Amino acid sequence: MHLFCFGLGFSARTLVRRLMPQGWTISGTSRAGGDGTIAFDGSTPLPHGTFDGVTHLLISIPPGETGDSALKCHADDLRRIAPQLRWAGYLSTTGVYGDRHGDWVDETSPLAPTTVRGERRLDAETAWGRLGLPLHIFRLAGIYGPGRNQLVSILDGTAKRIVKPGQIFSRIHVADIAGVLEASITRPDPGRAYNVCDDEPCPPQDVVAFAADLLKRPAPPEIAFDDAELSPMARSFYAESKRVANKRIKDELGYRLIYPTYREGLTALADQLQIPEARH
Repeated sequence: MHLFCFGLGFSARTLVRRLMPQGWTISGTSRAGGDGTIAFDGSTPLPHGTFDGVTHLLISIPPGETGDSALKCHADDLRRIAPQLRWAGYLSTTGVYGDRHGDWVDETSPLAPTTVRGERRLDAETAWGRLGLPLHIFRLAGIYGPGRNQLVSILDGTAKRIVKPGQIFSRIHVADIAGVLEASITRPDPGRAYNVCDDEPCPPQDVVAFAADLLKRPAPPEIAFDDAELSPMARSFYAESKRVANKRIKDELGYRLIYPTYREGLTALADQLQIPEARH
C-alpha cells in the first residue's frame, strides 16, 4: 500500500502515524518541502514519476482564490493513475452546508454554502468528483487535537469566550479524523460523502469554559460577538450555525469515536500536557 498525500498537515500526519506501523509506504507534499515531503505551492508541477506505485490518495490542500492547485497542476496525471488507485479521499468542510440557524444537517442535506470559503470547497468537491477517481469526501467539523485546542489557548492567554446567541458548532478530534479515514480505506465506497464530527454540537463558549475548568483556571470573561475583535477568518466561522449529524460514519464504516464529545477529548489532552494544576 502506498499513500500519497497532497498536503501532509495536521490531519494527514495523524493518519500516517496509524498506517506506518502496518507497513505502508507514505509520500506527500508540504508547502516548503523537507522532513520527507516534496515542496509544492501550487505554482509548479511535482516531479515526473511522483505518482508511480501510488495506491491510495489523500487530498488535504484547501482551494485558494483561483481554485484547487493540485487539480490545476495534475488533473491529467490523476486521471492517468485512476485505474491503479484503490481509494482516494478529499478532506472538505461542513461549511458546504452553509448556515442552518442551529438546525441539524446530514449528508443528504442540500449543499448551500454561505461563505466564500464554503463555496470554494464545494467547487473543489465537484471538480475532484469529475476525475474518475475512487473518491470519498470527508466533511470535517472544527478540528482540535495536540497543540491545537482550547487548553493551549487558555494557557497562552489567547482564549476568548465569545457569545453569539444561538451559535452552535460541531467539532472533531484529529485522532478521530484519522480513524474515520482508516475505516473508509478498509471499507471503500467510492462516491460516498461522510460528515466527520463528534456526538455533541454545542456553543463554543462552553468548550472554553470546560477547558479552563480542567486546568483549574478562571474562564475568560464572556464577550458579546458584536464586541469581539476577530480576524476575518474567525468571523467567518461565526457566520454559520448548525448541528452536524455523524450517523453515517457509524452505520456504514462501523466507526466508534475515540472522543465522542469535547469533554473526553480535552480531558485526554489535559492528561497529556502533564501540568500539575490540570485535573486528572
